[in-house]
This record gives sequence, C-alpha cells and structure tokens, in this order.
Amino acid sequence: MLKLFQSIFGGNEQPGRYAESLIELAIERAVDGTDPRLRAVAGYRKRLREPIIHAIDHVVSLVALLPTPLSAASTEFSSDPRLKALFVSPEHMREVFGNDLLLSEFREGNATPGEAITALLLAERKEKQTFGMEVAGDMLRRDVAQITVSFSHHRLIDLSNSEDETRRKLRHRAFDHLISIALSRISDAKSERVELKHRHELLKGKLKVLQKGGWSIDDKAGEHADPAALQREFDEIDEQLAALSIDERTLGWQLDTLIEVLTGAEQQFWAENIDLYLDRMNIRRKAGQADAQLINFKELHNVLGQNMVMLFVSIKSDELPKRKSFAENADRCLAELGLSSQR
Repeated sequence: MLKLFQSIFGGNEQPGRYAESLIELAIERAVDGTDPRLRAVAGYRKRLREPIIHAIDHVVSLVALLPTPLSAASTEFSSDPRLKALFVSPEHMREVFGNDLLLSEFREGNATPGEAITALLLAERKEKQTFGMEVAGDMLRRDVAQITVSFSHHRLIDLSNSEDETRRKLRHRAFDHLISIALSRISDAKSERVELKHRHELLKGKLKVLQKGGWSIDDKAGEHADPAALQREFDEIDEQLAALSIDERTLGWQLDTLIEVLTGAEQQFWAENIDLYLDRMNIRRKAGQADAQLINFKELHNVLGQNMVMLFVSIKSDELPKRKSFAENADRCLAELGLSSQR
C-alpha cells in the first residue's frame, strides 16, 4: 500500500550512485502511484528499472541546480535584485511570508526563535503590454509600448530547518511529480467501454488526491490537505481499481506510458534560466540601458503547461509578523469599510 507522505529518498543521493533499496522503493512507488495492477504484467520490475534510475538521475540533478539559499531578510532586500523584482518592498515580502499558511504551520510546530527556515519560494511570472512614459535624451515620450513583468501567487514549499532536508524533500516532490504526469496521461485516455470509463474516472480521482498530497510543483492545492483524509481517499480509490477486471492490453499500454514518461523525464519536467533586464518599476528594458538591471531566475516548467519562478531561500522566523487569523482579517476589512464587527 502506498503511503502518500513517505519519502523514498534518504538525503545523500549522488547521480548514478543509488542504493538498491532506493531503486526498488522507487519502482514500487511508481506502480502504486499509477495503477497497482501493473504488477500483473510479467517482468514489470525489470522493465521499469532503467527508466526509474534515469528519472532519479534527473530529479537529483534538477535539485542540485539550486544554489545556496538566499537570505530573504529585510537587510538583504535592497542588495538583491531578485527580491526587489519579486516583492514591492521589504514590508510586502514580510507580509507574504507572514501570511503563508505552510510557513505559519511550520513555525508553530518546528521553528526555534532565531533559527533559519529553508524553503523553495515559487511565484507565477506574468508579462503584460502597457503604454507609459520614457525619457529619450532630453525628451519625454508618452504612450511608449512597454512590457511590465509581475510576480504573483507567492508560496513556499518543502520547508525545513536545514538546507539538506529541504533538498531531500524537493527530490521526493520532483520524483512524485513525474509519476503524477504519467498518471495524468493515462487518465486522459478515452474509451467507449463502460468499465474502462469507470477506470479512467477512478484514475482521475486518484490524480487529484496525489496533487493535493504534494505530488505537484504547484502546492496551492495541498495547502489545506489533511494527510489522514487523503490517505483514506487514496486507499478507497485503489480498492475500487483492484475490484475491476484486468485487461492485459490496457495494463501493457499503461506500463509503456509510465516507462515513456520516466525515460523522457527531461521533456516532462525541467528548469531553465530566465534573464530579465528590468528597471525599478519591473518594466523590461534592453541590455545596456542605464536603468536596466540584469536579473537571473530559474523557472520550472512541465509538459502540462505549468511554469513558475523559483528561488531557494532562508528565512528567519523571528523577523516575520504573526499570521493574522480569519477573524482578524475580517475585522481589518470591516474597519476599512468604516464598519465594526459585532463580536
């Protein structure tokens, strides 16, 4: 039985040097994460072994691309162009972190005052064409076409009290995400047969559970996840799948699809460098312009069309404001409207 929140990684993996136990666990996790009935296919372990090793190589290398965590502190804000691009001000950065649900929960249960919290910061990058003013020599030009870059939906994932532990969590998430991509392809297959339609509905339900359980690069769906409830839902779906009849041709195709995704891991889920020349208003400029500053980000992409900027950060918990409760936020909104709560 798959345990959704149990990691197969130990923390010291190096490309091409993996314990046999890790490879075996990864094979079984890939099968459980798609369709456990794949075990009925003769030689499934042997067929999955090399694709699994290739996928592990990819996720280990992907996480290794992350540099040493950047100190996301107010004192560092003015000196790091990435922080200035991602946030409007130091106050905005503290507010975003202070309102991050996962960070708040981690601070309550794990953080020690003064101790740094390591996490991967994700944000969605958008570019919008606008018209504004521009100085050219001694002339002020109006209605000049410009591209404004904005970042939204900031969120933190895989928090821990150490860089090594966060990297281990990220390897785990990346591997699981590859499996969820394979499941997405399998569940999207169409069929006219009633029993296969039911199977695809179950697989789609299973995919949603996996995404809520953190098998995604986008953790928005998992912010309010109850691990025990998700595990029960997952087990119920697998029990229903197990009760369906086994079609050898269908299972063979599913195994082929899983192998294809793992073998082509680099085409399913990857990171690339993004160079942006921005002015202080986050307007794109050309290299060499006086107000243009080069900002380099790493951006995650997957074959499903998701993409987001990532920044490996270290946060001091005692620098952050306490997260406001729902009631406190409601009171603030009422006060801004000139009203008062009845509590």
